[in-house]
Amino acid sequence: MNEHEVHLDIVGNRKRKRIGRGVGSGIGKTSGRGHKGHKSRSGYSRHPAFNGGDLPLARRVPKRGFFNRFASTVFAINVGELNDAFDGSQEINAELMRSTDLIKVRSDEIKILGNGEVTKALTLVVTQISESAKQKIEQAGGSVRIVAAKQTPKQRVAAKRAKA
Repeated sequence: MNEHEVHLDIVGNRKRKRIGRGVGSGIGKTSGRGHKGHKSRSGYSRHPAFNGGDLPLARRVPKRGFFNRFASTVFAINVGELNDAFDGSQEINAELMRSTDLIKVRSDEIKILGNGEVTKALTLVVTQISESAKQKIEQAGGSVRIVAAKQTPKQRVAAKRAKA
């Protein structure tokens, strides 16, 4: 190939390929689909996981364990971190902890653990708390209010049956 031939085949507006227009066109009769078989038929489309007739990869790979779609994720935070982050004048809830970047991941519930010292009267609104954390907060003059977390489908059904 010479330098002046590099761009010869690059065409801006190429005419569309008119298939099935006679033997002389080069793509007549079978219209470029070859002879027989699935791909030659109209309406053919292959499933993305189709593996040439072999068992699909998703069925060949061994499956391990169980994934519970309804399980709630619990984020644990220590009272020492809360003591350092807040002055005790406001009510500390999940939204406030997220806004101050104490909680950086998505979680359904928040559990307060008892590691660290509490010197301020903290007012907490959480879903779970350990006994040692509750004692430390109450000894410092604070209070704890426990709110219900999101319900699993089983709990929702049980609650509806209890009402009826």
